[in-house]
Formats: sequence, C-alpha cells, structure tokens
Amino acid sequence: MNLNRNRKKRPKKQAPLWMVTYSDMVTLILVFFILLFSMSQIDAEKLKTVTESYQQRVIFDYYPSPVEFEQSTDVQDDEEESEDVTEIDEPEQLTEEDFEERLDELDRLLQQIEEYIRNEGLSEVISATRTDEGVVLVLQENVLFESGEADLIGDALPLLNKVATLLDNIPNYVKVEGHTDPRPIRTSRFPSNWELSGARASSVVRYFVDEEELDETRFQIAGHADTKPIVPNDSNANMKKNRRVELIILESEDE
Repeated sequence: MNLNRNRKKRPKKQAPLWMVTYSDMVTLILVFFILLFSMSQIDAEKLKTVTESYQQRVIFDYYPSPVEFEQSTDVQDDEEESEDVTEIDEPEQLTEEDFEERLDELDRLLQQIEEYIRNEGLSEVISATRTDEGVVLVLQENVLFESGEADLIGDALPLLNKVATLLDNIPNYVKVEGHTDPRPIRTSRFPSNWELSGARASSVVRYFVDEEELDETRFQIAGHADTKPIVPNDSNANMKKNRRVELIILESEDE
C-alpha cells in the first residue's frame, strides 16, 4: 500500500507544439472559405440597385452638367473638335442656281473664243465646242505636224501664237490632249501611237511655256492614241479628223 502511494503519477501526454499551429492555420483557412462562400451569394435586389446607379451615371456623363467639372469640359471640347472636322470634310453642295451660273459661264467663254477665232481668221483650222469640262479647241494634225512626227512645223507657229494670246487673256486651266488614228506606228522614237500622241501634246505645251511664256502650272498633258475618235475610222477623211490635238479650257480657273 505504501509503495503505491509513493509511486509518482505519470504526466499526461500533450499534443506537439506544431500541431497547435497547424490547427490554427486550418481554422483560419476554413473561416476564409466560409467568407468567400457567403460573399458569392448575390442579392438580386442589390444587384439591380447597383446596375441602375451605374446606368444613370453613364447617362449623366453624356449630358451637359449643371455644375462645371473637368469631365464636362472635356466632352464639350471633343464635341467642338468633331464639329470643326465635319465642317472641313463636308463636300460643296451645288444649288440649281450655281449650276446654271456655271453653264452661263461656259456659254460666255465659248462666245468669247468663237469671236476671237472669227476675228483672227482661224475658223478653217480651229473649231470650238462646249462640253461638261469646258470649251474644247480642236487643232488638226496637218496644221501642226508632219505625218508620224511630233515636232511643230513652221506654219504652226503663227497659229499657236494666236492661241497663246487667247489663253493669256483667260485665267482658266488648260488640258492638252493628243489623238491619233488606229494605223500602227513603230519607230525608235515612237514605239506606238501612245508615245506619238503624248509627244504631240507635250510639244504644244512646251511652245506655250518656252516661247510664249505662259504659266506652266496651268497645263495638263495627256496622250490618248486612237482610243477617243470623234468619227469612225472607216475612211481616210475620217482618220484625218481623228488625228488632232485638243485644248480643253476648263470651266473654272479653280479647276
């Protein structure tokens, strides 16, 4: 009996210290996931309220604000810039009166040129007509060039001198176009009618600029070969008419 009383009691087993820390960590993680789960439950009423509030905010951003703040100023500046761009890019709208005025301008220009042609005795070598582009002066090949050549002949210079005087008194821009018949040409200088028609138009413009001192920026040059005949190429007489140089006096000096 005495031996049992004197026997010491064994200490109770305790959990390791790392187990306590581990248990606390697991508990915290469990609480964290519970919070996430509770937050994931969407309240339909609250969602609707937030959505309406956001929509009202967006709408108000696009309407003028009664109170000045930075955003309203930025929106106003953007609107002013867009209005300026619209004004610049908007094409010109011609009214019926403007169109009729342009037609009257072409008629007056044609009358002026026809009167000049009659007074200078050029009716047999130059014809004048009116198109949508302007007034067209037609000079036949035989009064300007030898057959198959692009150098001006001596008899053409007095004629071009009178035409230059006419152009000098008219501020309009001028297109000079060369035309040929369909008969092929193959020389070292002119492999085809394209080169020949372009070279003839160039010779006429070069004379106006170099000899008559007209402003070179007024002129445009084009060679059309036989692609734009004025009559069918079914006879020598018609092909002669198609071999020509046209001076198109454009309808406006702003062209």
